[in-house]
Amino acid sequence: MSAQALEGRRTPLYARHEEMGARMIVFGGWVMPVEYSGIIAEHLAVREKAGLFDLSHMGELVTTGPVEAQGQFLDWALTRRVSHLAPGQIAYSPMCRHDGGIVDDVVVYRRADDFMLVVNAANTDKDREWLAELADRWSGSGRPAVGIEDISERTALLAVQGPAAQAILQPHVPDDLAPLRSFQSLVTRVAGREALVSRTGYTGEDGFELYVAPDDAVPLWDLLLETGGPQGLVPVGLGARDTLRLEARLLLYGNDIDETTNPLEAGLKWTVDFDKDDFVGRDALMRVASEGVRRRLVGFEMIDRGIPRNGYPIVAEAALADGAGDDDRAPIGHVTSGTHSPSLDRPIGLGYVAVEHASAGTVLGIDVRGRLRRARVVKGRFIAPGR
Repeated sequence: MSAQALEGRRTPLYARHEEMGARMIVFGGWVMPVEYSGIIAEHLAVREKAGLFDLSHMGELVTTGPVEAQGQFLDWALTRRVSHLAPGQIAYSPMCRHDGGIVDDVVVYRRADDFMLVVNAANTDKDREWLAELADRWSGSGRPAVGIEDISERTALLAVQGPAAQAILQPHVPDDLAPLRSFQSLVTRVAGREALVSRTGYTGEDGFELYVAPDDAVPLWDLLLETGGPQGLVPVGLGARDTLRLEARLLLYGNDIDETTNPLEAGLKWTVDFDKDDFVGRDALMRVASEGVRRRLVGFEMIDRGIPRNGYPIVAEAALADGAGDDDRAPIGHVTSGTHSPSLDRPIGLGYVAVEHASAGTVLGIDVRGRLRRARVVKGRFIAPGR
């Protein structure tokens, strides 16, 4: 299907993607590039040198009202404490429903006078409505009024990711980028254009994300590709973005987490500040913590041939034995994400399994289109950060 026939919203860089011959798909309601030169080539370029991403489909929501009240409100709305953040600091946090299910996972930027929440593209409307509802409840109990403003239409987002990212971006930024640490940001100019630049990303590599005005997206895209090309910078689509994030074991909303999962079983306990007086979902998550999770999200590498895909059943090792019965073959979980890792040259995946099968080294069976294939649970990321 041609890009023109695809139904969805367009980013400011849509025409550039078409001109560059990108293969386009609909993702999160947006027509986006999935690949330019090929997923494997783009993936390896980011691991070895650098890639340029159009992430303008992501949503940006900001809080309004007295800044102290904004922080207090977000401490209640999110599982993570963020009120202590100083301008320029960033935090990652789930946002849960009262039953502990994950509404979305967001990145919170503390700016001079407000907080900006970067949310998943497909969840922008849902998140805005959820936060507005919570803000009404918060403000209606005698506290200073806090509001939610959607600035997504006024914001474009580019990302430069990879070992050469700093060297590529630095000539265009007057501020020294070297002191900027992971999950820190600064307001500066990129090639003379106002930007919020953060040392963040979704690839497992060093890199930067650039929040700019929509009219500045195309000029900056062109400039970065022109000047970064000699250092190996290439445009990268959503296909490689997915394989990169999976190798780094970064979760994808809608696959690895959603409203049916909670942060504790998803391996995100570190993002839940139980010592806060209260937050949405605290009581439910306290019960889970007290009783213990029944399943865990695990990473696994395939031992046998076969690509694990979202939704494939997972069975216990006993199901792989000769003469296994129906009880042995009963699913103990399911795959949430899977691919062939370009960096490791082997299939990898994530999936939820019953907690007794979640230890590193445990052998599992993955039902790949009706045939059981062996896999082994691995601990941590599939590749080391900054590899």
